[in-house]
Amino acid sequence: MTERKGTTKVDYLKRIEKDIQKKWDEDKLFEIDAAEPGSEESGLPKYFVTFPYPYMNGRLHLGHTFSLSKCEFSVGFQRLKGKRCLFPFGLHCTGMPIKACADKLKRELELYGYPPQFPEEEEEEEKPSENQEIIIIDKAKGKKSKAAAKTGHAKFQWNIMESLGLSHEEIVQFAEAEYWLDYFPVLAVQDLKRMGLKVDWRRSFITTDVNPFYDSFVKWQFVILKERSKIKFGKRYTIYSPKDGQPCMDHDRQTGEGVGPQEYTLIKMKILQPYPPKLSGLKGRNIFLVAATLRPETMFGQTNCWLRPDMKYIAFEVVNGDIFISTQRAAKNMSFQGFTRENGKVPLVVELIGKDILGVSLRAPLTSYNVIYALPMLTIKEDKGSGIVTSVPSDAPDDIAALRDLKNKKALREKYGITDEMVLPFEPIPIIEIPGYGNLSAPTVCDELKIQSQNDREKLAEAKERVYLKGFYEGVMLVDGFKGQKVQEVKKLIQQKMINSGEAVIYMEPEKQIISRSADECVVALCDQWYLDYGEDNWKKQAMGCLATLETFCEETRRNFEASLNWLQDHACSRTYGLGSRLPWDDHWLIESLSDSTIYMAYYTIAHLLQGGTLNGQQSGPLGIRPEQMTREVWDYIFLRNAPRPKTQIPPKSLDQLKREFEYWYAVDLRVSGKDLVPNHLSYYLYNHVAMWPGDSAKWPKAVRANGHLLLNSEKMSKSTGNFLTLTEAIDKFSTDGMRFALADAGDTVEDANFVETMADAGILRLYTWVEWVKEMIANHQSLRGGPANTFNDRVFLSEMNAGIVKTEQHYEKMMFKDALKTGFFEFQAAKDKYREVAVEGMHRDLVFSFIQTQTLLLAPICPHLCEHIWTLLGKTESLMRARWPVAGAVDEILIRSSQYLMETAHDVRLRAKNYMVVGKGKKGVAKQSQRPSHCSIYVAKNYPPWQHITLLVLRKHYEKSSGLLPDNKTIASELKDLPELKKYMKKVMPFVAMIKENLEKNGPRVLDLELEFDERSVLMENIVYLTNSLELDHIDVNFASEADDKVQEECCPGKPFCAFRTEPGVCVFLVNPQPANGHFSTRMEIRQGDNKDTVIRRLMKMDKGIKDVSRVKLLRFVEPAMGPRQVPVLGKECVGKLPVSDKASFHIDLAAKTIHLTDNGVKLGVGDTLLYLVH
Repeated sequence: MTERKGTTKVDYLKRIEKDIQKKWDEDKLFEIDAAEPGSEESGLPKYFVTFPYPYMNGRLHLGHTFSLSKCEFSVGFQRLKGKRCLFPFGLHCTGMPIKACADKLKRELELYGYPPQFPEEEEEEEKPSENQEIIIIDKAKGKKSKAAAKTGHAKFQWNIMESLGLSHEEIVQFAEAEYWLDYFPVLAVQDLKRMGLKVDWRRSFITTDVNPFYDSFVKWQFVILKERSKIKFGKRYTIYSPKDGQPCMDHDRQTGEGVGPQEYTLIKMKILQPYPPKLSGLKGRNIFLVAATLRPETMFGQTNCWLRPDMKYIAFEVVNGDIFISTQRAAKNMSFQGFTRENGKVPLVVELIGKDILGVSLRAPLTSYNVIYALPMLTIKEDKGSGIVTSVPSDAPDDIAALRDLKNKKALREKYGITDEMVLPFEPIPIIEIPGYGNLSAPTVCDELKIQSQNDREKLAEAKERVYLKGFYEGVMLVDGFKGQKVQEVKKLIQQKMINSGEAVIYMEPEKQIISRSADECVVALCDQWYLDYGEDNWKKQAMGCLATLETFCEETRRNFEASLNWLQDHACSRTYGLGSRLPWDDHWLIESLSDSTIYMAYYTIAHLLQGGTLNGQQSGPLGIRPEQMTREVWDYIFLRNAPRPKTQIPPKSLDQLKREFEYWYAVDLRVSGKDLVPNHLSYYLYNHVAMWPGDSAKWPKAVRANGHLLLNSEKMSKSTGNFLTLTEAIDKFSTDGMRFALADAGDTVEDANFVETMADAGILRLYTWVEWVKEMIANHQSLRGGPANTFNDRVFLSEMNAGIVKTEQHYEKMMFKDALKTGFFEFQAAKDKYREVAVEGMHRDLVFSFIQTQTLLLAPICPHLCEHIWTLLGKTESLMRARWPVAGAVDEILIRSSQYLMETAHDVRLRAKNYMVVGKGKKGVAKQSQRPSHCSIYVAKNYPPWQHITLLVLRKHYEKSSGLLPDNKTIASELKDLPELKKYMKKVMPFVAMIKENLEKNGPRVLDLELEFDERSVLMENIVYLTNSLELDHIDVNFASEADDKVQEECCPGKPFCAFRTEPGVCVFLVNPQPANGHFSTRMEIRQGDNKDTVIRRLMKMDKGIKDVSRVKLLRFVEPAMGPRQVPVLGKECVGKLPVSDKASFHIDLAAKTIHLTDNGVKLGVGDTLLYLVH
């Protein structure tokens, strides 16, 4: 975090923001209702925007703010476009986190007293018992989740609450879950109002059954879904928290958000007698090593199985009395999937270490070997599968590498008591033919990569990447019963064959480790539960149909949606612990947090009429409707188009008003969210809309904008590292508009964006400088030029403003706010700065104020407070929030390009002048400086030199023939070298071709034109004063190259002028300013042949930057050139004894005598060695 020197500019912006927000609030600018039918407003388009309501277990942070800023900027733009915009904002309290935190706090108070005295070393959570597996976490995957990162280093809930700045008296109250619902939502609204959101706060609410209106709405939705067979009941595999005793959905997780169950085939390999000593007490029992595999089709190729010698295993009893051997972790998962007699209990028979059972003989399903053996592999991990691995060396690189190690290293076999007959007779079995790798793909690729042992981890990873995907998609089976069939077609059939024969079972575990918010490692459980059947074919097709018409703003978001909709199956929608609404037909169950969040946007349309301005709905709204009056029939009438009018005590007028609000605002025109919600919330959002309004696609979502996560100063936000900002902290530090400016500049794609504090500070400086310049222009408007605005630079500036309007509008429409800021502020300001620089005749008043007004409108969606303030400074009486987007006039692209040419030429001449002054190096290698040039001749070409002309003709021919593509350089060179006109230029030709190709990419096909689209000489001549002044030259000639020698003609081409410098000799005079205390001093200057009053004054201006205007300077000569300079000047009589140099007079010099005289109307006048100047 950077330290600031001062906060004056931020404080200035914050004062403006406070005043503006007060004014907006008083005027109720963002409160909006459905237009009355037939009214003028009913003809305007509407724009309904929503953002996933944030969870109320803490203050909103900059990550929330980044995503919702996309909504806010879009609403700001669409208001300017004349749409009636509705942006409501709800607050989410459903689910486990609040309840879990409250209960955790309550436990801490019971255990450690008030205020709690925590033990110094003791961990709050229970340590695993000896029977529980110690999880080995891959450090490469050990990064904190979003939830973990936000809690920082705090171990206890009390410490977490203290880190929020709460007093002990306040923290105690958080032991009751209901208090959270009263505390954080109010703070959220307060923080969001400080951000200046264009939200209709009347429509805000909190969720859960605390809000009787919202509770009734959610229950109505679920009744409809159940009636339409979207909700079902049964045993389903789901992520489950044993500690919480219920399913653990995405929002209930500390780590593992988005992770689902992974299906394995559990292969049963029977241990043959005699049993090893550790298992000798189980004689007569069926004992199986159980290996979890993702590739059941390869079981035909088993040659052995793998165990890790030092890994802990257990033998446990399953339902039918058989004994399974696996890791403790896998056994725990199996116990929740019906493998054991008692759900969640593992009946331990014996504890083992891998070496206890190495070398046992096994009978494995499908393999052609009658007996295989358990062999050692040192790289097996405990956190995946069962700790037992089947070995298929024909198709698994890891397996062939480990098998070769054992075959080649006798000492390794002896170390683990493995005999030769357990290893040496076993060779890979060809089972799958893979194009390019044959029927033994793993040995083939290992030989290609020169893999020496099972420790070549990087090479083995590459080998697996090559073999596995190609094997699945292109592999063909070679085994009887499946010969000639594709692997992907028979995978399930082979799995089912083993299950039917009792040689395998289905086993599930989480794809990755998942930790619940109660700090419990989750398993996959087979649970009785209510679930939404997202896998049902017709429903999935309808959701795909909704996606087909959905605007996603980028293809990656669309692909993510498609992938999610394809793999989505059942989603558990109920739980027994937490906060929320109860299932209307079974109040034992709560509706989980992702399931009550799918169509609540419809509730926004009527919330302000039901709830009396209270977040929890405990008061009736303006229609006087009570929660119990919101029956199934009433909800149907409001939300379902053809539902009959209900029998109710609610007045018909009120019912119709509710229905009209919904019909007017729905569907949602835009929903904005982080990309991590695409696989869950946003996909459910599509599913539930098509389920609730199956025959009314007009109610389906119109657009979803997903963005990446927000980095802070190029690093992940984390409380534990201190790299973290809440919304209110960001506003305090950067002001609202300063923060919004930086958020817009942070990025727009699905890639992670970056909020950089130094850039935010730079943005604040830009905004402050902008408003100060506006005030300066308003104060000095009379000094700006009037009359017709028709100079070259006037016309360029007007065209650049119009182009900026067009480009910025396009970026706002595409929700590319970083680009909108670029064209609508950075480039727009640069156009103004350029105009100020090049307009030597002065800026035009009308254009300056047109610019200020347009700039204010272009920036308003992003920085509305400052823009509203400037709008007021301009004398506008109506709020900027009611203004309209500026209408762009004609854009003269050729004029703009001619201006770019002018700036590029000035830059090029400036560099050449610098090089001209360096004439070589002296004896010690130090560059010698020549005299600064005083004159320059610029040569422009109407046509290319002949060799370039011919080259362009060839390139143009290829470009037109190949539909806008040029061949490679080799092809072009071979064609050009055969042209006789180019023989002696070939060294220059290909660099010229490379330059044209590069310019073609940047500027398009016009670079192949043989002539420029504008008159170079005219452009330069119109701006000759600017060029002369900015290049600090006395005089510039602009000539055609055709009038110069061959060298100039060869060097010059259209758009690339040639310049030649020279230094004209002069005679030095002393230039005196006799005015007292005005900051202008005496100086020495050279007078050159042909100089006049203006050229002398302009030369003086280069030396004295305090002189801004030629017309304010008066040049004088002494009546007596010899005696005049010797006389003491008299204060107030500076002009006595002097005469002004007239406009028509010219200076002449005698270099030999080093004298100067004036010629005025044919009269020759001596000047002496001193002139005077006065500045008025």
